[in-house]
Amino acid sequence: MAEHAAHFESLARQQTAARFAMWVFLASELLLFAGLFFLYMCYRLYWPAAFASGVGHNHALLGTVNTIVLITASITVAMGLRKLQHGAPRAAFRLVATTVLLAGLFLVVKLTEYGVHIDEGILPGGRGRYFAEGALPGEAAFFTLYWLTTGLHAIHVTVGAGVLLVMAWRIRRGTLRAAQLELGALYWHLVDAIWIFLWPLYYLTGGAPK
Repeated sequence: MAEHAAHFESLARQQTAARFAMWVFLASELLLFAGLFFLYMCYRLYWPAAFASGVGHNHALLGTVNTIVLITASITVAMGLRKLQHGAPRAAFRLVATTVLLAGLFLVVKLTEYGVHIDEGILPGGRGRYFAEGALPGEAAFFTLYWLTTGLHAIHVTVGAGVLLVMAWRIRRGTLRAAQLELGALYWHLVDAIWIFLWPLYYLTGGAPK
């Protein structure tokens, strides 16, 4: 029988408190990205042509591939949670481990895209030969926001992958409860949801596809 911490009356009360704390944390993360999205919209209203040009210059195929990867990863972690809840830890381990591998694939694709931008001379703050060769006024703001928001999101992906990797290891050892995996899955779903907003803002809205 699973034990609860001494300062909780029961395991159910402990799990409720942990779930509430996770939702508070997720709300704070949403506020952070909401501020960045608001900043993006303000700048886009001020420099619509520059932002459309920036979107057109980004690599829509890579962004779309990463969208599919993250959606698939959310499905696998949800299935893993379901398996653990129904007493199938081996299947849960495989599914959560698959989520971690998909997170790694997302980061590889994102780093590949970052490498392409660096080769093209597109660096944060309007630095690089792309801007020196006649970029539209406002494109520096677009790509600075691009680096900031997608980089911050990539950090969240890395943290989420690390958390799920530890959870997969604990599933294999038989020491992880389904309620604990649920918290990790909630965080991962937030990571996925944030990307669903980043994808159209930086890859689909305006400009000719690359």
